[in-house]
Amino acid sequence: MPQEAEYLCQECGVRSSASSLTWSCPRCGGPWDLDFTAAPVPRAALAGRVNSLWRYEEALPLRDPYASLGEGRTPLVRLTESVSAKLDYLMPTLSFKDRGAVLLVELARRIGPDRVARVVADSSGNAGTAVAAYCARAGLDCVVYVPEATSPKKLEQIRAHGARLEVVPGDREATARAARAAADEPGAFYASHVYNPYFLHGTKTYVYELWEDLGGRLPDTLVVPVGNGTLLLGAALAVSELLAAGLVERRPALIAVQAGPVAPLARAYAAGAADAEPVPAAPTLAEGIAIPHPPRARQILRAVRETGGTFRTVTDEQIRAAQRDLARRGLFVEPTGVACWAAVTADPPRGETVVPLCGAGAKTGLAAGA
Repeated sequence: MPQEAEYLCQECGVRSSASSLTWSCPRCGGPWDLDFTAAPVPRAALAGRVNSLWRYEEALPLRDPYASLGEGRTPLVRLTESVSAKLDYLMPTLSFKDRGAVLLVELARRIGPDRVARVVADSSGNAGTAVAAYCARAGLDCVVYVPEATSPKKLEQIRAHGARLEVVPGDREATARAARAAADEPGAFYASHVYNPYFLHGTKTYVYELWEDLGGRLPDTLVVPVGNGTLLLGAALAVSELLAAGLVERRPALIAVQAGPVAPLARAYAAGAADAEPVPAAPTLAEGIAIPHPPRARQILRAVRETGGTFRTVTDEQIRAAQRDLARRGLFVEPTGVACWAAVTADPPRGETVVPLCGAGAKTGLAAGA
């Protein structure tokens, strides 16, 4: 069983055991947060610890994982005098989604086979691949729902891990609806990177690694791709924990990057709104962040504003150019994963900046026209 923790709905105060299979707030239907307080991570003790994200054990709601594949501790590589890239595509399944997926699957494993008959996930590809891989590691049955336009290479990777693949006609939202219906069936654990807060406690290790690699400090600016906002919210969570522990003195500005054709959060930010209105689905090379109606929109907008950050959008042509540019620097990254580099090269932020390179180019190949 998992350590004692409770799901908490920030909107209406409802609580539920983290060992339950209730995947959303039963009152409002919103995503859960986790009532968990991280302890300070002792930086001086890290050198002798496991070389994975599990080295930050004081900050994690689970410890001593069985399902780990050695995820985390990705390189930080300087691209310009002021901009460095965190190579999160160098993960076991070739995307940053491993950070959160390992916590979700470890939680499902600890809840136990008497209650969890199958793990259900939905994804535009990378999260589903990560969940499938960690379920294979943990010996759990897995079903992954994906949109019909998902990259064939990502579909092949999911199948290779032994998951059952459900290809859904329509867009990302249709896929999410199909997965949520399956998640309501008895014995289903919904490994949702959107609704389950354990995923955010995995992605927050991105910032703990930066803090360690930069000698106990953080850069001036973190540029983060945002669709459902799981990396940005994890980053904001880590910064809050480091501040509360007295391990950093200030918050980096969060710059959130969206795909121009599907940018509900950027639109809401520009309008000064507290929440985002749904936008129509539209084709974009950055399929991984093309989310017309992100469930955690209010949290994402609040997190960006609290840091004095902002939103930027990028076009498909900028994405093509950014993918070519990074490839010529020796870094082959999928189109969604280059969105932040596209935004930074178009308008460089002030001060020391870090961008994530989130998914490997081997998953998709070069963008059309690149």
